[in-house]
Amino acid sequence: METDRTETFTVGPAEAGLRLDRVLTAHLAHLSRSRLKALILAGQVAIVGRTIRDPAATVKSGDVVDVALPQAEPATPQGEVIPLDIVYEDDAIIVIDKPKGLVVHPAAGHKSGTLVNALIAHCGDSLSGIGGVKRPGIVHRLDKDTTGLMVVAKTDAAHRALAKQFAEKARGPLVRGYLALVWGAPARAKGTIEARLGRHSHARDRQTVRGDGRVAVTHWQVLERFGRAGTKAPVASLIDCKLETGRTHQIRVHLAHIGHPIMGDTTYGTGFRSKANLLAPEARDALHALGRQALHAYLLVIEHPETGKLLEFRSELPGDLRRLHDALRTESS
Repeated sequence: METDRTETFTVGPAEAGLRLDRVLTAHLAHLSRSRLKALILAGQVAIVGRTIRDPAATVKSGDVVDVALPQAEPATPQGEVIPLDIVYEDDAIIVIDKPKGLVVHPAAGHKSGTLVNALIAHCGDSLSGIGGVKRPGIVHRLDKDTTGLMVVAKTDAAHRALAKQFAEKARGPLVRGYLALVWGAPARAKGTIEARLGRHSHARDRQTVRGDGRVAVTHWQVLERFGRAGTKAPVASLIDCKLETGRTHQIRVHLAHIGHPIMGDTTYGTGFRSKANLLAPEARDALHALGRQALHAYLLVIEHPETGKLLEFRSELPGDLRRLHDALRTESS
């Protein structure tokens, strides 16, 4: 195995008796704990010249530890030149405005043409070996047809720091905001949905509210209500959603759960298809042309994983959603 470099350090008195993997984590903070464990198991770590393959092995004060860091393996999958709307980029992270139709990660049915393929091609050698492989660090995802802001890590350290932010949403600086055009409008101006989510018992590609599911919390606020002459109740509304948790399809399931599914959502809003008949021709045409759920990740606030600086990014509604929004507003007025 070709070696890029070797990291060497001496165990201090305060570290005597600690586990090897814990000491490595303290001295090699730019590498994840899982990456360091893999290096130990692969025989890449030696104490006083003797190879150690046990992550739980204890160290002594004065021990000299050598860690051989193999070159990162080539990325799998391979890079593909796919246009990206890059909002921000530096050596640690990249923020993109994802278009509709772009799958984030290769999976069954989408082996290529994904955001990961595009990032591998775009970032090239600037990607460090995340987990020993040159690939972007995905810390959150957007559904294929949900548009908007995503942050991706380019280094192991950035990946670990961002993952921690996303795991501690309620306690940290992270903010993820979404705009959704939904059927009808809640009676209140704002509220919180707390409903556990889990996989549907029959449709495995769907999520559903279930008592034994994972905790899921969505905060929402009505920004606009859209009516039409001859109707008393709002036909649709624009809602701002902030995620406290980040479960699969969370906003789509939660809004459907309170009776206001997202317009164009053929998975969670099938019972509302006839509602299109309530729309004026322009809005009805815009909804038909949309061909996806009317959901956009417009706001992302993160703490930079290296500098600690608070970064805020915003994205305007894309053209197809703007057309539907403007048509709803026009007929409402």
